[in-house]
Amino acid sequence: MSSVLNLASTAKTFRVAVVGVGLVGGEFIKQLLAFPAPNPFRLVSLSSSKSTLFHPDGLSVSTASWKDELANSGKKPDLQALLRELAALVKPGQEVVLVDNTSSNDVAALYPQFLKFGVNVITPNKKAFSSELSLYEQILSASVESGARFLNEATVGAGLPIISTLKDLVATGDKVLKIEGVFSGTMSYIFNEFSTGKDSGPSFSSVVSVAREKGYTEPHPADDLNGADVARKLTILSRFIPSLRTALPNGFQSVSTKSLVPPELEGIASGDEFIRRLPEFDARFDTMRAEAAKEGSVLRFAGVVDVQAGIIKADLEKYPITHPFATALGGSDNIIMFHTERYGARPLVVQGAGAGAAVTAMGVMSDLLKLV
Repeated sequence: MSSVLNLASTAKTFRVAVVGVGLVGGEFIKQLLAFPAPNPFRLVSLSSSKSTLFHPDGLSVSTASWKDELANSGKKPDLQALLRELAALVKPGQEVVLVDNTSSNDVAALYPQFLKFGVNVITPNKKAFSSELSLYEQILSASVESGARFLNEATVGAGLPIISTLKDLVATGDKVLKIEGVFSGTMSYIFNEFSTGKDSGPSFSSVVSVAREKGYTEPHPADDLNGADVARKLTILSRFIPSLRTALPNGFQSVSTKSLVPPELEGIASGDEFIRRLPEFDARFDTMRAEAAKEGSVLRFAGVVDVQAGIIKADLEKYPITHPFATALGGSDNIIMFHTERYGARPLVVQGAGAGAAVTAMGVMSDLLKLV
């Protein structure tokens, strides 16, 4: 709340350009336009995949009008043109911010250029920070060169303070020993329902099907079950730990990742067909659940960054039924444990909703407020 109260008193102004106006982008715009006047933010650009709006002094839009005005703009989006327009606005006392709410590789690849020209980058887009190390190094060097900042809190855990917590631990000299957690809201829901410590329960395919109906999975559930989303998040976190910054040259593809997609279904392009065929493999998952229950454990798809051992992995793990990953999770919650020298006896735990437009947009907004 203090940041909001200080908005009127800051001497700086912030020219904000939003790329991506879907669920998260639309919620972010709603939150941005809800700040009471006076505030230092000027929404200068909106871009969807089909159209764009730009005015250097700020768009005259409201929460009720921006969608129609954008749809009727008649201008097609052009990232290079936006780069030139925003670079021209950078001057002392006036910060310029690109807010990328897409999951686009094309936008992510341009972060070094935006930063080089002094444009701050804020995003929930995981692509740039979890891909090849070379792109990440370009982002770092461009940020150092110009002084423009990149902030990506919402790439891991939506609005949960996971990245900011890790940054603070490292910056204050604590030694991070291990990070482990349930990083995927989809996987959290699936295994909270499927594996409760009993040796039987609903079939794996039925739980995945319900998760898809509720909108917890991607349209093609294999995009969640392959573990790549968790691997991307582990890559992002590991790169904030100095000793691991260069450990994953190919980004998330360098992470040891267990895919839960049956090999026989890997080539299926249709999500509907995948769901139709998944029951053929329920017996495999039933066996894993029964084995875990026999040991007094549950199954959870977890991500681990073991700094001391140099291991970064995303895998289906067994946890005792008394473990927080078994007892504390509900729905599609995320839970992340930081084991450090200072937090030696008991880890620092961050838990809560790790998905959803409102909380993701909140994570993006919290990054914007860090610039004030």
